[in-house]
Formats: sequence, structure tokens, C-alpha cells
Amino acid sequence: MALANGWLILVVAGVMVAAIVVGVLLGLRGTGRGGVHAQARVARAERLRALPTFRQALNRRVLALSGILLLGVVAILAAGVVSARPMSSQTIQPVNTSRDIMLCLDVSGSMSEVDVEVLTVFEELLDDFEGERIGLTIFNSSPVQIFPLTDDYEFIRGHMQSIRESFDYLDEIPEHWVGTLNGEGASLIGDGLASCAMAFDHPDDDRSRSIIFATDNEINGASIVTLDEAAAYAASVGVRVFALNPVQDKDAAVSAELARAAEATGGAAYGLRDTTTVSDIVEQVQEQEATELTGQAQVVWTDTPDLWIVVLLISALSFVVVLWRVRL
Repeated sequence: MALANGWLILVVAGVMVAAIVVGVLLGLRGTGRGGVHAQARVARAERLRALPTFRQALNRRVLALSGILLLGVVAILAAGVVSARPMSSQTIQPVNTSRDIMLCLDVSGSMSEVDVEVLTVFEELLDDFEGERIGLTIFNSSPVQIFPLTDDYEFIRGHMQSIRESFDYLDEIPEHWVGTLNGEGASLIGDGLASCAMAFDHPDDDRSRSIIFATDNEINGASIVTLDEAAAYAASVGVRVFALNPVQDKDAAVSAELARAAEATGGAAYGLRDTTTVSDIVEQVQEQEATELTGQAQVVWTDTPDLWIVVLLISALSFVVVLWRVRL
């Protein structure tokens, strides 16, 4: 047991000792003045004191007074402990059982309408998530992480809404372009996917990891990492890729390349407006077995005055009862 305000015990003990000392001194002072003997001037008192009944009554009186003193001391000490706030500690190892989902969006000009649709759907799906950690990374010629994996859904919702609203721009540079135009070219798919795959933390833990990858696969420029290389890396670290292709029915070769890359990771590619929707993909992600992510151990301190409150109540009530019986 630990005390939050242990110094209060010393204060209470000091006050109690001072009270006892003052009481003893007052008693001795009264005896020295003959106060006790002045009230006990009875002829042949020594015979009265020799009677067994008198001795029994005297012993009971002494026992009662000792009990009153003891109960008072216990009540005062218990009150001091309660006021000092007894606390107990408990070490908690938080465990987060969830899946990791990284939303990876191509924010090139040709994808603006698609990204708004994907972000809108994800905002609606947040209410259905139960512990899933969501992250958001966007890319064009260079990738930018909007927020890392987190299960703070209010935080996620606010950032998604901010990014979605930034697509509705006129003359100013939109928020979702900041940091995504630092490279040469546009819509560098391989670099974007590789960046999203590298955004997962706890690489040594066997967790369910998925990327929802929204892109039209229309590359303009030379990327550092090709799409196939990025998919191979994602597969090597246990990340499944679910691709959303808004032009799946328009360019068979481009769609086939994106589907091949997604399937290489154990995922799949879908047309954005086919019968399979973003919500269906999230449902497939949630069907994967969730694993436990152990957080950092935390020491939690809790007030535990219950026992001392019971001791205080019992001793105080007993003190009053004995005091009434003795009729001091």
C-alpha cells in the first residue's frame, strides 16, 4: 500500500501524541492539588476497596477507560490513513486486437473524382469499425503520409473530411497536392504503393495488414520502384493489396497489370463501380483473423481506502457506544 499524502499520518500522529500528553499532565496536576482525594473522603474506605465487588467494578472501569483510549487512537489513525489516500498499483499491458488498413490514394488530376468517392465511403464506414487501425497515404509524383495507423476515429474522420473538401478547389493550390509534386512525372504508382507498404509498424508482429489502393494505373514518368517490385515487397512483408480501378473496363492492358500486381500479394483488383464496392472490400479485410498488438506496459494507481473506511466506522461507532456505556 502506498499513500498519496503520507505526511498527513505524521500530522495526525503528532496531534494524537500531543493530546495524550496534555491529558496526562492535566490529570497529574489535578491529583497533585488533592482533587481526587478531596472527593474520596469516606471513613473506612480501605475496607470498601478490599471488597471483591469493588475491585471488579474498578477493573471494569479501568478496562472501559483503556478501551475508550484505544478505540479513540485507532479511529484517529484510521482517519489519518483515509485522509492520506491509500493507493494500490497495478501494471496493465494494453492489448489492441485489430487489423491494419492503409488507404493509399493516387491524387493525380485524373483521380480526383474517384478519391472523393473513396474518402466519402470510408467516412461512412468508420462507424462500423471495431478497433481497426486506419492510415492514409496519398501520392502523385511523390508520396505523403496524411496520418499514420491509428484507431482514433474522430481524428481520422477530421483528416479525411479535410482532404476530401480540398479536392473542391479553384485557384489556390489544394491541400492534397502539398508534398505530392516533389518528383518528376505524375501518378508514379510503384513509388506510391511501396511507400504505403512501408507505412505499417511493428514489422515483427504477425498481423492482418491490408492496403486499399485506388489508382487508374496511368503512369506518367519513371518511378524509382516499379509496380511489380512494389507488389513483391508488399507480399514479402505480409501486406495484401486490394486495388480499386476506375478505368478497369477502358484499358484492358493497364487493368490486367494492376490486377496481376494485387493478386501477387494475395489480394485482388476491382472496378470501382462494379458490383464489388469499397464496403465489400473492407468486409473481406475484416474477415481476416485479427491478432493482438501488445502496447507499452502502464502502471495504474487506484485509490483503495475501503478497508480503512470500514476500520474508521467500526472504531468510531465502538468509541461512542463504550463512551455512552461508561457515562463519562
